[in-house]
Amino acid sequence: MIINYNVSSMIANNALKRNDMALSKSLERLSSGYKINHAKENAAGLAMARRMNAQLKGIDTAENNASDGISVIEIADGALSEVHDILQRMNELAVKGANGTLADNDRAMIDEEIQALKAEIDRIGQTTQFNGQNLLDGTFDLKGYVVEGKGVTIDYYSDTMAVGIYEITQIDASFDEKGKLTKVTIPDDGITLPDGTTLPAFETETFYDEVIITAKDGFEMRLTIDNPKPDAANDVTLQKISLDLTGMASMTLQIGSNEGQVLEVRIPPITQKNVGILHTNTLTQDSSTEAIDEISDAIAYVSKIRSDLGAYQNRLEHATKNLDTTYENMTSAYSRIMDVDMAEEMTNYSSLQVLTQAGTSMLAQANERPSQVLQLLQ
Repeated sequence: MIINYNVSSMIANNALKRNDMALSKSLERLSSGYKINHAKENAAGLAMARRMNAQLKGIDTAENNASDGISVIEIADGALSEVHDILQRMNELAVKGANGTLADNDRAMIDEEIQALKAEIDRIGQTTQFNGQNLLDGTFDLKGYVVEGKGVTIDYYSDTMAVGIYEITQIDASFDEKGKLTKVTIPDDGITLPDGTTLPAFETETFYDEVIITAKDGFEMRLTIDNPKPDAANDVTLQKISLDLTGMASMTLQIGSNEGQVLEVRIPPITQKNVGILHTNTLTQDSSTEAIDEISDAIAYVSKIRSDLGAYQNRLEHATKNLDTTYENMTSAYSRIMDVDMAEEMTNYSSLQVLTQAGTSMLAQANERPSQVLQLLQ
């Protein structure tokens, strides 16, 4: 028997330390609910879990973004629904004005309401907002710029058109005595696309001061041709027109947790000119008859915008559902990495608690052993 070094006590103490540390870790897991509380416990698992957690938070925010986008579309569609109602009323008035039983004085009174309704369409386009941002004034419509040439303004181009520089070699335009664009001629190979090729086949149509250029695959471009002699007959020749279609300025909705997971929402402007009723009136029987066709085209234009908005909303709703499913499955994966099995850990905790109590008891016994030497010294 020795008294200088109590090896038995050291062994018991080391075992007690190990069990106490294990008990502390088990207690931490039980109290936090996490299987991994420190990087030293599972460095790879912790790194994976942190990335998953960041993505989960991003998905949750993206779902809120998509919901906000749906709200934007619902507000815009609600305003366009009222525009539709206004156009329907204008159509009724135009049909009434085209009736031969009315005198011009009667039509003048009808036209007062027509002009008031047109002004209301402009007001709706300028004042419809979400979060302080105008929705129907062209703020979120695709932008295009004239980089070379004069006398042309880009009013509209379709989503399917490639972005880049478009070259038009020459535009010959004719205006009648009322200043209305009646004819536009562009050479067959006169439109060069951004890839350097020429547009193989296209058609042109005039509408007041606009020329509408259409081709296959949804190609559509609307250009305003300036008349240097307003309200007078005139022939205009424009050469070397260069147009930059940027494909930018639509509302970008971040509907995913990663870069590039966006949806571009385009909302064309609602104005008398864009709708096609800038010159609509019922002052005469002939103008009332023309108004019927113009209002019909305007209704079709607004219907097209609402159809596109409906498609955007359907996409956003499907995106929201997909985000919900992704969030659910990723949460499950995150839980498998991070969450502790409470039943298993409680079993482990109970075992460690017994071992710690036993170790404490054995350490006390080992510390008492050297005192037995005193019996030999008596």
